[in-house]
Amino acid sequence: MIKKLVKLCIIVTFMCSIQINNYIAYASDESIFNINSEAAFLLDGSTGDVLYSKNGDQLMYPASLTKILTAIIAIEEGNLKDQVTVSENARNVDGTRVYLEVGEQVTLLKLIQGLLINSGNDAGVAIAEYFDGSEEKFAERMNKFSKEKINVQHSQFQNPHGLFDPEHYTTASDMAEITKYAMQNDTFREIFGTVELDWKGTGWETTLYTHNELLRWYDGVTGGKTGYVDESGHTLITSATKGNLNLIAVVLKASSKNLAYDDTTTLFDYGFENFIKNVIPKNKQFLDEQNNEYILSEDVTYTKKSNEDVSLSTDEQGVLSILGEQNRIINTYQLESVDMNEKKKDGEQTETAENEEGSLLITSSMFVIPLFVFFIMFSVYRKRKKNVSYYKEVN
Repeated sequence: MIKKLVKLCIIVTFMCSIQINNYIAYASDESIFNINSEAAFLLDGSTGDVLYSKNGDQLMYPASLTKILTAIIAIEEGNLKDQVTVSENARNVDGTRVYLEVGEQVTLLKLIQGLLINSGNDAGVAIAEYFDGSEEKFAERMNKFSKEKINVQHSQFQNPHGLFDPEHYTTASDMAEITKYAMQNDTFREIFGTVELDWKGTGWETTLYTHNELLRWYDGVTGGKTGYVDESGHTLITSATKGNLNLIAVVLKASSKNLAYDDTTTLFDYGFENFIKNVIPKNKQFLDEQNNEYILSEDVTYTKKSNEDVSLSTDEQGVLSILGEQNRIINTYQLESVDMNEKKKDGEQTETAENEEGSLLITSSMFVIPLFVFFIMFSVYRKRKKNVSYYKEVN
């Protein structure tokens, strides 16, 4: 009895130490953060794994971060070589502009460059009118595109540029997903990462410089977009790559531009210093609690903390969950079911082939053996007949 109690105490102490260690590791990671922005989000753009979230699903005003969505729609659904005629409505829009003139002919590609690099609201209106004749109609396209192609469900857009509208809102997590989607496009990625661009227009000749200063001084930054209206505060999206990590950082409603930059660098430092990628190889098999068998149809890459133990769990629907510390869900993947009937059929086909081979052998034997016996009997018969004839001749 005493031995059993001692064993039980050891087990309980061990389990408690695991829980305490996990809690300490998690708490120490979170304690490094001093995020000033009201919402912040850090995403691995390659795997889609969430590395950090502060109010990630809270509805917020994006300001000019909206232009990321406008740009990827224009790239995917328009002809970049098309000439767009600038309207008076586009010319007179409020806020930051690239000083387009009424009647000016500008390629769609150039409008997208002005939109992303210099945050031109006039370029945004010109793009909207090129597609749908008005900002309102283009907003319908934006909402459909974001929901159906990118699968974000908590955002609503009313214009192509992000000037304030109480019904124009998003979340930090949605903006990270929109940027992740856009970064898969080579043209978008090139413009998003442009530091400076010579601009020659009818009314303005200059050099455009990116508004996101991190492109100039944070090592590994590959693109970015700033935003500001009074109601949104300072907003910022930045992408960066180091090693095999491709991170996207979103900060919303910072009280100053510098604090938005500070929060972004804090997120990047945390991500690059504390996370690595792992791979689960293709064709690895898994069993659920009912011993149903599933298989991965392709390699699965996920992002985890460097010192984090990971466990894998499969439910009855064949969904594989990758679990980190304190059972946090790193990501989920749909597995393919291994059809036991197919295995059975394969076994039956093998057995049938073996049976057919055996039957053929038996069938062949049915002809060969009698033939062999007949040959022996015939030989004996001829030998006996010859002996009888000889006997008669001698007598």
